[in-house]
Amino acid sequence: MGTTHEQFDVGGMSCSFCAESIKKAYSRTVGVEDVDVSLAHEEVLVQYDDDRLSEVEVKDTLRDLGYTIRDPDKAKRYEQQQAELADGKRRLLLAGGASIVVAVLMGWMILVMGRFESASPAMDLVAFGLALGTMFGPGRYIKQKAFQSLRRGIFNQHVLLEAGAFAGLLGGLLGLFVFPSFPTVHFFAVSVFITTYHILSEYTSLIVRTRTSQAVQNLLDLQPDTARRVSDDGDVEEVPLDDLDVGDYVRVKPGENIPVDGEVVEGKSTVDESVATGESIPEEKAKGDGVIGGSVNETGTLLIKVTATGEDAFLNQVAREIEEARAMKPGIIQLADRVLKYFVPGVLTIAALSFLFWVVAPLAWGAAPNVQRGAFAALAVLVLGYPCALGMATPLALIRGGGKAANRGILMRSGDAFQIFPDVDHIVLDKTGTITVGEPAVSEVVAFGADEVDVLTTAASAEAFSEHPLADAILEAADEQGFEYGDPDAFDSVTGKGVRVTVASDDVLVGKPGWLSDEGIDLSKGDADIERLQGRGLTVAGVVRGGDLIGLIGIGDEVKSDAAATVQRMTEVGITPVMITGDNERTANAVAEEVGIDRVMADVLPDEKREEIGRLQDEGYRVAMVGDGINDAPALTQADIGIAIGAGTDIAIESADIVLMGDRLGGVMDTYEIGKESYRKTRQNLATAFAFNGIGVAAATTGLVHPVFAMLAMVLSVSAVLANSFAGQLLSGEGVNTKFALEERTDRERGDSRVTAD
Repeated sequence: MGTTHEQFDVGGMSCSFCAESIKKAYSRTVGVEDVDVSLAHEEVLVQYDDDRLSEVEVKDTLRDLGYTIRDPDKAKRYEQQQAELADGKRRLLLAGGASIVVAVLMGWMILVMGRFESASPAMDLVAFGLALGTMFGPGRYIKQKAFQSLRRGIFNQHVLLEAGAFAGLLGGLLGLFVFPSFPTVHFFAVSVFITTYHILSEYTSLIVRTRTSQAVQNLLDLQPDTARRVSDDGDVEEVPLDDLDVGDYVRVKPGENIPVDGEVVEGKSTVDESVATGESIPEEKAKGDGVIGGSVNETGTLLIKVTATGEDAFLNQVAREIEEARAMKPGIIQLADRVLKYFVPGVLTIAALSFLFWVVAPLAWGAAPNVQRGAFAALAVLVLGYPCALGMATPLALIRGGGKAANRGILMRSGDAFQIFPDVDHIVLDKTGTITVGEPAVSEVVAFGADEVDVLTTAASAEAFSEHPLADAILEAADEQGFEYGDPDAFDSVTGKGVRVTVASDDVLVGKPGWLSDEGIDLSKGDADIERLQGRGLTVAGVVRGGDLIGLIGIGDEVKSDAAATVQRMTEVGITPVMITGDNERTANAVAEEVGIDRVMADVLPDEKREEIGRLQDEGYRVAMVGDGINDAPALTQADIGIAIGAGTDIAIESADIVLMGDRLGGVMDTYEIGKESYRKTRQNLATAFAFNGIGVAAATTGLVHPVFAMLAMVLSVSAVLANSFAGQLLSGEGVNTKFALEERTDRERGDSRVTAD
């Protein structure tokens, strides 16, 4: 018993107003200690005292507010999002149909009959039925949200919408039964149009998030959820990971992900542990060595004894780090939120005062109370005060920026990124797979008494039968340069050291310098070059033929072709680049020097990466983090903006606000430029919305603004925001297209170097 953390995937949030309402509701709930709401990730993290609150009560608060709690399973959550999208479309079709009918009635009255006031009882009743049907049909869920918010003393857009909708309904009823001169149809139309516009704005936002989730769903590599458990008598069965216990044995074949943390009890292999350590060069694993769940078994079959399951497993520890990082991530106050606190109560107050003024003020000069003008004034204030355009300003900027970004292979998952990126002053870059390619390759060949072609072809012939990743790098280099090499006559692999072969009657050794020295080979003529290559962070393989050292091959993780240019772009706009890596300091400094980074953090563990990001934030900096591995996920979450390389791991992608589909590092600065432009559009949208709202509300207090013109002003405000958001994009022919990036990733996974483009 004590403090408990619960994290929920939430459906139904459409804009920053929703996130703010959830925060306020929990802050006013006895027993809740802290709450963090992420609109971008559609998550709510609640910290509460379980002596005073139960999990059911915590969940009920969300449900009472009109939001849904999704299944934590990714596949089921995606299905729920699709169902929400279908419901939103159904509501929009129903409300949109009613709006069209009401618009036809109004148009007939004004254009054909030339009348603004009530035209016929039949028209009035049709409009009344459409108003009731829209408000209590597709718009019923809005009333639930408004009621629950109002009950908790929260004044948000739902409360303001329903105030306007019910005011329109009341005005129409007054026209039916009290004031025959009232424009009854137009009052009822207000209820229909306000409800429809709100449903439209929520549906627009829902499309953005659902399509983003779909793109991410296509990018994600679903990790295996089963393992081959080996019984004491040798039988093998496929079981869910949840069924494994500490002490069980699992078999992992070459090319498969290691499903659990464990210890090798049988077999030898090379294992790529870069997801955890950041090291691009695979580790040799044999009996007694530990392995990490999520690593890739590359060459041999391993029998592994499970040493950690559930919360103790590496991946679950990282998941906890991510959850804590999300809870501690600096909050971003949206520009709209700053006004919302005062805007909604202000509009409601002005509407009430406007009505009272035109009822009471005429008494001062001996006139009768002007109820009709007061009703006009109050209704127009509520309609013009409804922040429809305000609520759509940020989602529309997200759509615009998202479409432009997608054309460059960038997936923008968070509207916050648009607002924050212009203020970012430090970009922290992981090394392996981010600045570098993430795969070993031949960087340099040094020859002694032979030429480089001879050294490389001799090494390729010796490694032709090897399955080691470094051997693959040598063979690939020879193939790329078109060198011809043969197969060895005899082959012997010395695990973790090198190979001993016979090539064209010559004894050939290829391997680590230390092993060659143990074999009695004189390396003195290569000492200086060995030290120089190792100083560059390269793995050195010596090539020996007939007992004589003929050359050295430096193998390392090559820097991406656009890395140096990207770092230069950062410094040109005043952003400080920082490298952070789990690699050793020598390798890290060599790579940093090559690309032009001055500040380097090496030998950093996953949880320490997150701490380093936190320190920069504590110093007052805005920090973006770029990474691709599981070890980067907590830091990506902690950063003000997390940017994942799309060719990276699932957890890194899920933890990020932005995904660079493919592995081009230049997308980081492309994202910065798009984010800066999109935030400018957001500010323009908000200024436009506030201008319409502010001027409209002031004019409406006179009681001279007819409901028709109030609705037209609302339509114009939304149209202005739409035009500002998309006019330039439509003229330039920009659109959303992520197919090329998805195909690129698929080709990488197949080992196909081709990149298809749509």
